Amino acid sequence: MFCLLLLFVALISRAFQLQILSAKYLQKLARKQHTKVLFLQPERGIIYDRNGEKLAASLTAGSVFADPSKINDRAETAEKISSLLGIDKRMTLAKLSKARTFCWLARKVPPEAVEAVEKANIQGVFIVKEPKRFYPNGVLAGHLLGFVGLDDTGLEGLEVGFDNYLKGSPLRLTWSQDAKRKKIYVPNEDAVTTGSESANLILTIDSRIQHLAEMQLKAAVQDKGAKGGVAIVMDTRTGEILAMANEMGFDPNNFAASPGGAGKNKAITDCFDPGSTFKPFTVAGALEEGAVKETDRINCENGNYHVADRVIHEAKRTRHGILTVHDVIKYSSNIGAAKIGERLGKDKFYEYITKFGFGLKTGIDLPGESPGLLRPAEKWTKVDAVTIAFGQGVSVTPIQLVAALSAIANDGVLMKPFVVRAIIDKRGEIIRAYRPTVVRRVISSSTAKRVTAIMTDVVGAEDGTGKKARIANIAVAGKTGTAQKFDFARHIYSSQKVRTSFMGFFPAENPQIAILVMLDEPQRDRWGGVAAAPVFKNIGEQILTCFRSPLRQNALPLPQEEVNKTGLQLVSNGATVMGGNLPADEPESVMPDFRHMTIKEVLKRAKGRGIEIKALGSGWAVSQEPAAGTPIGDFPSCAVSFANSTPERDLGGIVAASGKH
Repeated sequence: MFCLLLLFVALISRAFQLQILSAKYLQKLARKQHTKVLFLQPERGIIYDRNGEKLAASLTAGSVFADPSKINDRAETAEKISSLLGIDKRMTLAKLSKARTFCWLARKVPPEAVEAVEKANIQGVFIVKEPKRFYPNGVLAGHLLGFVGLDDTGLEGLEVGFDNYLKGSPLRLTWSQDAKRKKIYVPNEDAVTTGSESANLILTIDSRIQHLAEMQLKAAVQDKGAKGGVAIVMDTRTGEILAMANEMGFDPNNFAASPGGAGKNKAITDCFDPGSTFKPFTVAGALEEGAVKETDRINCENGNYHVADRVIHEAKRTRHGILTVHDVIKYSSNIGAAKIGERLGKDKFYEYITKFGFGLKTGIDLPGESPGLLRPAEKWTKVDAVTIAFGQGVSVTPIQLVAALSAIANDGVLMKPFVVRAIIDKRGEIIRAYRPTVVRRVISSSTAKRVTAIMTDVVGAEDGTGKKARIANIAVAGKTGTAQKFDFARHIYSSQKVRTSFMGFFPAENPQIAILVMLDEPQRDRWGGVAAAPVFKNIGEQILTCFRSPLRQNALPLPQEEVNKTGLQLVSNGATVMGGNLPADEPESVMPDFRHMTIKEVLKRAKGRGIEIKALGSGWAVSQEPAAGTPIGDFPSCAVSFANSTPERDLGGIVAASGKH
């Protein structure tokens, strides 16, 4: 009897332990044994250009997988599946043989293949829907956008740089198995747990400017027999990148077929000696420090200048005698630039080089940026100090060069370049906005204007080296460059391999657009003023022509307003992303807010409310009387004043920058 009592107590104790003390652990263990989980990525966020055009989106594609434990004849199944999907039979059989309960057979297959598998109704073979990344414009901005892998994880460009926002958290797909360990796929809503939403990107890029930059760059590369090239278009006042083109082209829809490294964005990763495009920065530092004046006369030694054990020559073996500082830039004299650098002194020269951002990352919101190559001044030899003055012995990236140029155009203020204007959710609400960012003042406004005047003569003067960059009726400031490539095998600069470039901005009297063009190893017309300057001209002219730009009246060459499909209004007048002017629930009985609209938009809005408009001026609405929100009354009218430039504003939580400092 006592033994039975002990046994009973033991059973009760064990039951208490299992059902009470160890209940949570055992439940967890049971769930682990009876359920399996497959994580599927949700649809990636959309990448839009500044006008709401889709540059990257996601489609739904079917993926085929198998549960080998439910397949009786794996060889027969492998043969059927490989035939339907056009995949290797031996590899398919190997997957089915190695896996116990799950294996992918094919990911993101075409719709017709999905339909064929569904009709075949093969035991143990299933289809699940996955998002597939799609780039509607093919190669357009391919290097900038990057691409994603099969698991929808970003691998290059913006896709990897903003992967945390674009990707979201995965969907949870649950599998079950019975007591005999037979797997049961449960394709119903209870088996799926939704992950967190992905977000969308709004870029600074204008897809139309991007297209014409790529088109003109490609034509030049082919015409000149070059290995490749880069073109960047930047808003000088804000740092917004309007276009960033690489040639040869890269299609992110077919990245697997591209050679290794084809998707690299050379505009931010590759360094090169800038050559003569570096001379304006040398002169800018010397003018700022008072080391020279534009009218100072420099002896250019008739084409031969001895420094230590080297002889400095002019390009094309040109011979110059006495040149003013102004003409040193106009005629692109190496010796003149070297002597100006000597007057500035290596320590001050190094200080201005770094102030312009060389030797440092610009901080652009793209992965893989290189800082270039700039040795500390204390390691410079006497030869280094003079050759760097004309752009040899220092390596820069294209993005550094166009940002530094924009500092001269922007009254001496360096702006941080950027390509993402805002991150928004699926409802169009702003998650994060990116504003123009001042890095530092590099030179004074007066020095910037003096350098601009010199660079304007490079293009405008009949004997200037950049005359092929002229744009009719627009003053262009620019500089040519031709730099020998360093031959690492021979440890000398090559006489055959060069990079040619042209950088400039316009209109010179009120700079707004900066463009850099660089061609790598052109085989014909191997000089910046002949090969690269015409590309600048073509891009600039088409910006003016295609967009019916009011630039000739000193306004920005971009469309005024468009509303994208996300519901977020984008205004391309000064690199500002902003919400709509009027809330959706504004009463019909009050005066609308007409500010920041065009005349056409004001008249359209007013007509819907029966309001008479008295328009004063032209351009964008800057003020109105009566104010927004005032009761309309029986005989509504409103006086609206317009101006050609848009004032600073704060709409939709994003502040617009005036661009001048």
